Amino acid sequence: MNSGEALAWLYGVQPIGIKLGLENTHRLLETLGVDTSSCTVWHVAGTNGKGSVCAFLESVLRTAGRRTGLFTSPHLVRFAERIRVGFEPVEMDRLSQGILRLRELVQGWEPHPTFFELTTGLALRIFLDEGIEDLVLETGMGGRLDATNAVRSDVAIVTSIGLDHQKWLGDTLGAIAGEKAGIFKPGVPAVVPANLPAEAMEVIRSHAAAQGSPLTVVEKPLPADWSLGLRGAHQRWNAALAVAALRILRPDLDESVVRRGLAEASWPARFQIFRGADRTVVVDGAHNPAAAEVLAETWREEFGKQKPVLIFGTVGDKDARSMFVILRQLASRVIFTSVPTQRGRNGSELAADLGMEPGDEVIEDPASALDREKSGLVLVAGSLYLAGKALACLEEGEGNAAFEASLQ
Repeated sequence: MNSGEALAWLYGVQPIGIKLGLENTHRLLETLGVDTSSCTVWHVAGTNGKGSVCAFLESVLRTAGRRTGLFTSPHLVRFAERIRVGFEPVEMDRLSQGILRLRELVQGWEPHPTFFELTTGLALRIFLDEGIEDLVLETGMGGRLDATNAVRSDVAIVTSIGLDHQKWLGDTLGAIAGEKAGIFKPGVPAVVPANLPAEAMEVIRSHAAAQGSPLTVVEKPLPADWSLGLRGAHQRWNAALAVAALRILRPDLDESVVRRGLAEASWPARFQIFRGADRTVVVDGAHNPAAAEVLAETWREEFGKQKPVLIFGTVGDKDARSMFVILRQLASRVIFTSVPTQRGRNGSELAADLGMEPGDEVIEDPASALDREKSGLVLVAGSLYLAGKALACLEEGEGNAAFEASLQ
């Protein structure tokens, strides 16, 4: 099985969809011989910010000389981004070997493992084979029934609580908080920010007490004299959560190492700026109203009242209208585009639903939309999948050739 065939098989599992629950994951990890007792596990959940917190943690730990494994989702451009050792994506040949083994192991299983369950098992087996010392583990969705929750942890972090994925997690902040706090394990310390909604914080405290989890509530963001590798005032909260967790598990870590790790942290599509001679493009993975609010605040911090051309696209299960109302205020005009996944909405459908103003237009292909705007300020937002396609064009210069579409 070559790399293309391996990925084709794994992507072919995606129509099974999302199946919340841990029974199949436990079976898969046992079959793979996964035992994470040899490494420290940092488990991160949250509506927004969990990828950034993971990036900060991984960067500091790597700066401290630790061998790190980082598991995140979804990927932006290529599948290999999901599984990183020392922040470097695992080579495709190594992934293909692991996928082939998975295919042989689960043949005939009923129910068949989902794409995310298989990817979680693949990552964990590779990390153990690579001898990692610290595993930074991002939940896929929710927490309580997320496949990553089948793994023991040494600290649990909940970054934020907002309305997203209501179909699976519930329609209230309290219900969603309960799902996120499901990563709390007996006696394992937990870290949360003080700025959670009151309804969510009440649930978080209740879950921590029930599990006997020592709860650290981070009262304020990291001070302005700490340099961060990620832009935006909200990243100071994310960095503060990472620092709090590090102080719990690595109290002897020198502050100079922590500062350097935070300053050198990088994470794609988090207000990522591409500056050219005539054009500046900002790519942001904001895909729900809370993230759109943060994006708008960061835009004003960086660019003041300058207005970009907004290239906007979403997937079908997102609150497109609420996001668009926020981002429309930033923009001089809007290009509605399609998101490159089967879950994506067509640009023409979005334009009809949200309404067009003079100067707005529809360009269904995101690469063509980017190519159209050769000068000035451009903002790409509305979906992580759209952000990934933009990065494939801007970083790789390969557009469709570089981008690996995914449903999850």
